Amino acid sequence: MKISVSGIRGIFGKDLTLPDILKFSNNFSALIKSKKCVVATDTRPSGNVILKTVKDCLIESGIDVYDLGIAPTPIAFREARKYGAGIEITSSHNPIEWNGLKMIIDGKGLNEEHLHLVIGKQIYKKSKIGSEYFIKSNYINDVKKIIGKISGVPKITIDVGGGAAKTIVAKLLEEIGCDVITINDDLEKSSRGPDPTTNPLKDLISSTNGRDVGFAFDLDADRLVVVLNGKKMNPDVTLGLGVIKSLELGYKNFVFSQDTSISIEKYIKQKGGKVFRSKVGESNVSMKMLETKSQVGGEGSSGGFIFSDFNHCRDGILTSGLISSMILKDTFHDMLNFMEKYHIIRDKIECKLEHQDQVMKTIYKNLNGRYNEIQTIDGIKVIVDENTWILIRKSNTEDIIRMSIESESLEKSRNIHQETKELIKQSYEQIN
Repeated sequence: MKISVSGIRGIFGKDLTLPDILKFSNNFSALIKSKKCVVATDTRPSGNVILKTVKDCLIESGIDVYDLGIAPTPIAFREARKYGAGIEITSSHNPIEWNGLKMIIDGKGLNEEHLHLVIGKQIYKKSKIGSEYFIKSNYINDVKKIIGKISGVPKITIDVGGGAAKTIVAKLLEEIGCDVITINDDLEKSSRGPDPTTNPLKDLISSTNGRDVGFAFDLDADRLVVVLNGKKMNPDVTLGLGVIKSLELGYKNFVFSQDTSISIEKYIKQKGGKVFRSKVGESNVSMKMLETKSQVGGEGSSGGFIFSDFNHCRDGILTSGLISSMILKDTFHDMLNFMEKYHIIRDKIECKLEHQDQVMKTIYKNLNGRYNEIQTIDGIKVIVDENTWILIRKSNTEDIIRMSIESESLEKSRNIHQETKELIKQSYEQIN
């Protein structure tokens, strides 16, 4: 099981069981001051049984439950602003056999203090029984107020990967004036896995021939990957294109995770903006946004754009609408051309949770002295020069160590990637 501010997740029936769900849901109910909680699930086969368990537990704990049914994470977050709390049943981009809980308080993900209570000793309390309601969201109309009617008729192909985005994305894009084709709208027949950042997206690429753009979502629709001109874009491009719209709207302060492309930061600074960095993880970005009074942020590695005036989470649905509204503008291509000058490589090495801390200590020891600047805000980040960096960190969601490398030279990025990969392997071998 993986537990972090990014959510609780595991292989359902193996390391995430119904007793776990009952414990976490019961403990979470102690945080709900409003006594109201929105619940939703993505399309995973185990979603319905977990949804029923969560609802029954919350109701028994005296919480009124507002059921959205199958709905993406951004909708759950949006509705949780109104009701005070929410739980999305999902493990986001993890394999289908996984599932989990994303918990929301006051429209925001859990912080470390909340998480400690949720996973701590079982809280037993008596209360009156709550009630159950079935609700629909006004999400589409809320997004349309931000985007407005767009000029032209962009031709969009969306690949929902059989996920919860199928219930809303096509309708939104059509209502703002796009010509939309949907592929992979059935989970059982989907030609790809749940994570669009790692999948080659061959069907989406072929389906965008002669069309303006393609969008690929993960199962709970907080991640978004863009396909343009027959090519899958780096997930950082999603964040970069969202930034363009934000600058257009007059926003100046931005927060990005440590693993986000430096190209976006440089573009913002050229336009007179300011960039802050946070730990990786949606909740970490969101908290840093509150601290720095920034309305825009995100994680390049996950194709995640956060617009806090609307939602305190990565919102792939909103972002698809924002990008669609800019396709015909010069600034759209300006950002793409700027980002193409930088080359980012991401990779991962399997490493069991019990070994990760020791491996990271060994990596730091092996790196120390090689470079002048090493940051430890989140994992180990090496600043090689003004255009080149390396980040090595434990994953919040999988039994792996992640690495990210970026430079203005593709050859330099590739060379550093190989060197870093060997360094991690050697460090792992040193502890065995």
